[in-house]
Amino acid sequence: MSQLIKTPAEIAKIRQAGQIVGSVLADLAALVICGARPHDLDQYARETIRQRGGQPAFIGYQGYPATLCISVNNAVVHGLPTAKQFVDGDLVGIDAGAIVDGWYADAAITLGVGQISVKDQHLLTTTQEALQAGIVRARAGRRLGDVQAAIQRVIEAAGLGIIRDLTGHGIGRQLHEEPQIPNYGRAGSGLLLQKGLVICLEPMVTLGSPEIVLDQDRWTIRTLDGSKGAQFEHTILITDDEAEILTPLRAWPEPESLVRG
Repeated sequence: MSQLIKTPAEIAKIRQAGQIVGSVLADLAALVICGARPHDLDQYARETIRQRGGQPAFIGYQGYPATLCISVNNAVVHGLPTAKQFVDGDLVGIDAGAIVDGWYADAAITLGVGQISVKDQHLLTTTQEALQAGIVRARAGRRLGDVQAAIQRVIEAAGLGIIRDLTGHGIGRQLHEEPQIPNYGRAGSGLLLQKGLVICLEPMVTLGSPEIVLDQDRWTIRTLDGSKGAQFEHTILITDDEAEILTPLRAWPEPESLVRG
């Protein structure tokens, strides 16, 4: 466990990377409109992450060819950015990562394009609430199973499907580190959370079956039954009190604000 705990200096680098990720996602949220193209969002993110002092975390990771994962409708995660325009009613998941001086941060959001259905809004709201429930339970002295169980309760109470074959994860020098964090579990079990641990919580939820299949492009993961899915993710820091969200979705500060600190 001790090797998973980050020092204050290391946390500062992850926080910088997280601020870049959160600000880019905040920018992209305004760009997810009818007629927009995923590959244009990807190009924007690639340039902007670098302009803000980071490096894109996903390009080249296990051969991945893009800056973002953009997953539309029944694509839950790892969708390749294409030239296909968004249309009214689409659900668009955007997963982004950045590196600062060798330290990683990672976050994701799912957005509706134009007018979406009541059931699709229920999916988005539930997935966000599940993430928040996990964050609230994540603090030093609790068990990882407490976090997982909190996420699971929200999703199951809403009658939605939990993807069990994909997990959250630790993060730091690598994009994916231990521990693996399923979105279901038993309260009181699992790893004892300690101050200085940095993890990514990322509930992945479906309107139908939780079974998934790998697309022919060898990257995109879709629901087996074609139902829509959603993903929300934050990189968080375990503290003695409330967990700190290291990837807040905030506008990038102007240079004067950075100077004032």
